[in-house]
Amino acid sequence: MSEREQPETTRPAVTPPGSVPDTPASAPGASPPAGLRRELPAEVPPAAPRTASGRTGASEAPRKPHPPQVSQKPQASETPAADGPAEPELTGRRRLVNGLWPPRVTRAQLIVALLLFGLGFGLAVQVASTSDTDSALRGARQEDLVRILDELDDRTERLEDEKQGLEKQREELENSSDQAEEARRQTIEKERQLGVLAGTVAAQGPGIEMTIEDTKGTVESDMLLDAIQELRAAGAEAIQVNGVRVVAGTYLSDADGGVSVDGNKIKSPYRFKVIGKPQDLEPALNIPGGVVQTLEKEQATVTVERTDKIVVDALRAPKRPDYARSSSR
Repeated sequence: MSEREQPETTRPAVTPPGSVPDTPASAPGASPPAGLRRELPAEVPPAAPRTASGRTGASEAPRKPHPPQVSQKPQASETPAADGPAEPELTGRRRLVNGLWPPRVTRAQLIVALLLFGLGFGLAVQVASTSDTDSALRGARQEDLVRILDELDDRTERLEDEKQGLEKQREELENSSDQAEEARRQTIEKERQLGVLAGTVAAQGPGIEMTIEDTKGTVESDMLLDAIQELRAAGAEAIQVNGVRVVAGTYLSDADGGVSVDGNKIKSPYRFKVIGKPQDLEPALNIPGGVVQTLEKEQATVTVERTDKIVVDALRAPKRPDYARSSSR
């Protein structure tokens, strides 16, 4: 049986270059047998020609020995890569942080936040104003605190009297057989009271007289204005200064050698006629640090006397309004 007719299973494999014996077929220029050439795989290149010494040409690089492979065994503490790194267990605080951040704000939550901010700002302003008032009272002197307390008590008493008077008028209107006549009488009485306050009618009653002697010329208009304001706060109902009626719209200014009251120049001594409760008016002027002490520091002499009858007869001409008219028919 020829070499061509042998089955492919019995054909020898390709012999490595180092094991090929030196035969005439392996000499330079000789071609390998056709059968062997045919059995070489397509991807295997033909063997390089050998030299007389049995080595390949200069183009073939010497083979380098491969370093021995060192098997690395995994340490006992290492975790197999297939298992993956273990995730730390989340604590309650960490879960809370993850739930709050990043924030998720809705429109309703934003509106509620703005409303709460406005409420908190208002409360802060109110607390700050209350703290300022408390600090001012905390730093006041004992005499000032007593004066403030007395003024509050007097105002409360006057408001209670006014309330009782209004309730009495209402009862008289409800119980009167002739309500129209009773209403007319009360209207006339109210007109007189308003005339006293406006200075258009004369008034008399208990009160005090205060005289200020200014020999040094140190009393100014603002000092007299403080005295008027103190008397009004104490419950004065009618005030007259040197023949000039003092009303709600009265103004004072400094003038040469004196003081101007509503454009009327007055000079020392300044005489005040005040109608009101004497037990309230006199202490209001003589409190520590009050009107009397302030004027005495300016080397002025102040005398205050109580009397059962004070006549305030200085009048002011009623002024007719230019545009306002009564709405009653």
